[in-house]
Amino acid sequence: MAIHRCCVSFFLVSLVVPFVCAEIQFTKIRHDDRPIIPFDEFGFTHTGHLELNVSGIQLSSPNPNIDMSRVGFILCTRDAWMEVLLQLEDGYIDCPLNSDFIKLVLELKSLNGQSSFNTVFQETNADQYTLVFANCLDRVEVSMDVRSAMYNLDGKEKRRDYLSAGKTILPKVYFLLALVYFILAGIWVYVLYIKRLTVFRIHFFMMAVVVLKAFNLLCEAEDMSYIKRTGSAHGWDVLFYIFSFLKGVMLFTLIVLIGTGWSFLKPYLQDKEKKVLMTVIPLQVIANVAQVVIDETGPFGHDWIVWKQVFLLVDVICCCAVLFPIVWSIKNLREAAKTDGKAAVNLMKLTLFRQYYIVVICYIYFTRVVVYALETITSYRYLWTSVVAGEIATLVFYLFTGYKFRPEPHNPYFVLDDEEEEAAIDQMKLEDQFEL
Repeated sequence: MAIHRCCVSFFLVSLVVPFVCAEIQFTKIRHDDRPIIPFDEFGFTHTGHLELNVSGIQLSSPNPNIDMSRVGFILCTRDAWMEVLLQLEDGYIDCPLNSDFIKLVLELKSLNGQSSFNTVFQETNADQYTLVFANCLDRVEVSMDVRSAMYNLDGKEKRRDYLSAGKTILPKVYFLLALVYFILAGIWVYVLYIKRLTVFRIHFFMMAVVVLKAFNLLCEAEDMSYIKRTGSAHGWDVLFYIFSFLKGVMLFTLIVLIGTGWSFLKPYLQDKEKKVLMTVIPLQVIANVAQVVIDETGPFGHDWIVWKQVFLLVDVICCCAVLFPIVWSIKNLREAAKTDGKAAVNLMKLTLFRQYYIVVICYIYFTRVVVYALETITSYRYLWTSVVAGEIATLVFYLFTGYKFRPEPHNPYFVLDDEEEEAAIDQMKLEDQFEL
């Protein structure tokens, strides 16, 4: 049964792929015959409201006696949707609109032939609901323009809060984290000043990454704060996407450069290391395009799941690619420690790179797997905890990187043996001749 299969798919997607947090959404549906079209997911408190404005409703069926009670909008929790699936499987119902476990917002039958309607639905049972359009008519396409706004009334003044109940605290969290990174950037500038005799170009690159991270969090804080008050990003999302892209490219590039041993005395990369950078940067462009599509379209789009899968795949490839230079450096240091007379220096470098390799793996695993699992299993009221966990892990990773590769005269990372120094001098001479 097509309706049952579509309901199962929707349930699985809702479990595996969290939907975007609701703000004021404008959606155009054109000639869509899907039995289930999910819109926004939102965590309501006991003061929850749904404003639904639909216009231009058109059905492809020419039959004037079509049963319009089989088409309409509903609100449903994940647990309730599981019960709906069981009812469909047992044959107790043949359409989700007939289930006792859903909250019926409006059936098109009640429009009496009109092509538009405006309604306000109040939800007093606190839970996380998904707005769904159900079409149980066989091979009937639907076209319409939908404006949906979900919000909770906050405080005694009953101000509208357009952020989901589990994410309403996030603007403050992002602002505090941005403040922390700005403080770290100031401390790093001070360290570079007092240690200026041992500062390499990699240290300025690290400072740029911290500054971009701070601006990224600041824009995200203002973006969500504006959505919380008005239901619209009003351009702040553009700045967020720009800084998010720059931060992502710079962070992955920094990991590659550190993994290759790049510093002021070694201002060159091998061909295979350049290929890694030339792979990671375009992939980051694709990942950011996918992220914009995911955030701006929402789950009602036909290709939303595809873009979500593209984003996850590209992110995994980038995370794996940045590990190769570290592995190559560990292999070279292991071989050098056995053959040359600088065994002690190479052993210190080998230990440092092993530590960094383990930390990078832990950072990737935690932010891509553990945080995602927390977001999936955590109650909707505490969705902010997964964001905090991921940001704390990122902060710890930044602190570890800065501490281990800080500008110190005895830092083994910046100690070069005679062969490395001669190779670096020869490379710089070649670059000077090329420039001339």
